[in-house]
Amino acid sequence: KITDVTRADISAFHHTRRKSPYEANRGLEIISKMFNLAEMWGLRPDGTNPRRHIKKYPEKKRERFLTPDETKRLGATLKQMHAEGVESHSAVNCIKLLLLTGCRLSEIQTLQWKFIDWADSTIKLPDSKTGARVIYAGEHVMEVLRAIKAHPDTPANNPYVIYGTLEGAYLTDMQKPWRRIRKRAGLEDVRIHDLRHSFASYAVSQGMSLPMIGKLLGHTQVQTTARYAHLMSDPIKQAAGQVSGNIAGLVA
Repeated sequence: KITDVTRADISAFHHTRRKSPYEANRGLEIISKMFNLAEMWGLRPDGTNPRRHIKKYPEKKRERFLTPDETKRLGATLKQMHAEGVESHSAVNCIKLLLLTGCRLSEIQTLQWKFIDWADSTIKLPDSKTGARVIYAGEHVMEVLRAIKAHPDTPANNPYVIYGTLEGAYLTDMQKPWRRIRKRAGLEDVRIHDLRHSFASYAVSQGMSLPMIGKLLGHTQVQTTARYAHLMSDPIKQAAGQVSGNIAGLVA
């Protein structure tokens, strides 16, 4: 029962997941929320949240970016699996849109046709992790969206772009399809969220500024985008090489 759960119970739960610190710490956050609500609803006395004082495990920030060759391989795998009918139309398109937009998984999964401004080539999300957001999609993304809409498998009465098997619902589980796709592509260490990081790394490689990348990714905090700052050395080196090359041509 809610009233019987102790700090020792939560600590034991956390300890059993010590080999997966990220998972263990996310579990703590959920538990904390649950018991805060329990206190608010009068199901436990105030100030008795059993998650309090349990320290999180240290987490190593993981950064995995797809190389151009890996991106090409993933694209080829998506085409093959869809052509062979071994992966659903929705799952393939979800991965494709994640790659091309840098969006969060939830933003693509819950994307509705009514959010798309076809004339302006934008996607206007009324709600996201950071509130209302405009995604400047570009022509390649709009082509994918038009192809999805025109495909004979796309149900006419489903409001979601990434439709599920149930009528009027979106595809809720992308982890299983992604595990199959990444295994076949030889990218088993790549998480779905790494596709968003890869989008950012491509933006950096093209010399875009951190504020611009933040706008593309829908960040509201500068420090969130700052994690990509270390990737900016390559385009800076290239720019420095071009400048010095031009000067060297004049003084040679």
